[in-house]
Amino acid sequence: MLDLDLLHAFVSVVDAGGFTRAGERVHRTQSTVSQQIRRLELAAGRALFARAGRQVRLTEDGERLLGYARRILALSAEAKAALAAEAPAVVLRLGMPDDIAVAALTRVVAAFAAAHQDVRLAVRCGLSLDLEADLKKGDLDVVLLKREPGRAGARAAWAEHLVWVGGAGAGVPRDPVPLVAFPQGCLYRNRAVDALERAGRTWRIAYECPNLVGIQTAVESGLGIALLERRAVQPAHRVLAAADGLPVIAASELALCVRDGAGPAAEALAAVVAEFCAAPGALAARAA
Repeated sequence: MLDLDLLHAFVSVVDAGGFTRAGERVHRTQSTVSQQIRRLELAAGRALFARAGRQVRLTEDGERLLGYARRILALSAEAKAALAAEAPAVVLRLGMPDDIAVAALTRVVAAFAAAHQDVRLAVRCGLSLDLEADLKKGDLDVVLLKREPGRAGARAAWAEHLVWVGGAGAGVPRDPVPLVAFPQGCLYRNRAVDALERAGRTWRIAYECPNLVGIQTAVESGLGIALLERRAVQPAHRVLAAADGLPVIAASELALCVRDGAGPAAEALAAVVAEFCAAPGALAARAA
């Protein structure tokens, strides 16, 4: 049996992104956390992290263990609550991209959590590629994600209208087209690169950023052009079109997905999120 303290240290390193920050979270020294990870690797008989200086990343075995570790720790907490004659909290995990009116949606989700005191809600923003993978692994219960339209498995879906966006004074972009883009794996980035190559245009990544605000600011500053959903266009942007030598992009899709067997709390949260997304103008709301 794997030691719960070691599993807790393992999950803390993953969530904190390193041994030092993990130690700060669990109030232990970096060396203590490192020793715990080595003990866990010995017990598992597998290397769980690939280390390169101060950078660490999960190995394939580490990724495989992570889902089990989270579930074991959650079950342990649930068992302790049950033995204490307390109703165990339902752990509910929501994933969403950061460019879908996060401020407004977060307020809706917060209201849901306040109305369901028996639910322990955890929200994660990230790339749709990662959110979908975590949903399949069982690490998320309800997910909003960007995807190609027409795929099965969504509770609800809404069309996304993608447009090329430049700064207010942007002219016709020359080759290689300077792209402002999310990291690799992003649907918008893949769409942009594929469309440019099909049109015979060359391109380069001029600015890469994992969050929408950084992308919007880089475009506004004139560092390059980006492919965005039209609700993300800012007053300081200019929408570019075929007359600017850029290919037309077909609609993508924002889909709401729920993990199989996630339970009634997840179904209730999904219904709240679906109602929010379906409301006229809701997804176009800007962060305050």
